[in-house]
Amino acid sequence: MVALTEEMKTAFRTMKAFPVATASKEGWPNVVPIGFVEIVDDETIWIADNFMKKTLANIQENPKVSIYVWGPETKGCFQVKGDVEIRSSGPEFEKMQFTVRSKMAKAPAKNLLIVKIREVYECTPGPKAGEKIL
Repeated sequence: MVALTEEMKTAFRTMKAFPVATASKEGWPNVVPIGFVEIVDDETIWIADNFMKKTLANIQENPKVSIYVWGPETKGCFQVKGDVEIRSSGPEFEKMQFTVRSKMAKAPAKNLLIVKIREVYECTPGPKAGEKIL
């Protein structure tokens, strides 16, 4: 597993929406903006499924995800890649539902996507773009 640095975790906290990419088992890509993406620990990210259709179908076929982190306040750009597990019950799922619904009372919070971080890549333009960071 890969552990995010403090700088990366700080960058995550500045984001309001995260471009999240998945692909079907045939490799057809899908990218959507997700509002609830939360770092749980150095190696784990939670994503709430409120309105996913194609993203959820892709993850069921191909349980991998990429999250793009960039914005005016992030002081850089990086891409997190990881393996995903879908949960629709249990204590972690219930905690996610509580957190999401405390921010948006009518949110469906249908599933919890648990991302185990595997790799992190640089995406700031320049000579190091595309290089593996972690």
